Amino acid sequence: MTTSIAILAKAPVPGYAKTRLIPSIGAHAAARLQDAFTERTVKTALASQAGAVTLWCAPNPGHPSFVELGRNLSIVLKRQPGGDLGERMLAAMAGGPTVILGTDCPALTPQHIAATAEALQHADVVITPADDGGYVLIGTRKPQPQLFAGIAWGGSSVMDETRARMARLALHCIEFEPLWDVDTEADLARAESELAAIF
Repeated sequence: MTTSIAILAKAPVPGYAKTRLIPSIGAHAAARLQDAFTERTVKTALASQAGAVTLWCAPNPGHPSFVELGRNLSIVLKRQPGGDLGERMLAAMAGGPTVILGTDCPALTPQHIAATAEALQHADVVITPADDGGYVLIGTRKPQPQLFAGIAWGGSSVMDETRARMARLALHCIEFEPLWDVDTEADLARAESELAAIF
């Protein structure tokens, strides 16, 4: 089965992107970081050769950085719909196997994405947890509305609640080793080596 890759990204607008980092690095630096992370994630997804890549843009695909990525890397740009994160992820799911990821995980490699796509040939859900209690990547063989509805997104219980949902829904899940993402100043310090390569 053909796999689709959906990346959810915020436009690199000061005050809009990476807001939790603004107190420590400022709004403009946070926006530049968002821009760099988005480009890195798109290139990582393309390098995985796991499927066609769509960049789901918030608030819309018209920001110059999105337009440039679409032109230079030949990816599809779509506007993220309204709603919470679960509703936006569900909207990004194609009818068949879809891998969904954000842009906050510099530890993510093409191999992680390719392994997820491969595992979706045998599992209903494939997921890579984040160290902070969420997850950095999720793949489903088909849309799973009940898996994303009513989750307290952004909290430390997201992964635990998702596991409980999968159990209740009797979904066959493959869970990979956790990765870390960049949400806080401490995370940013941990990413120093990756950031040196990005900028």
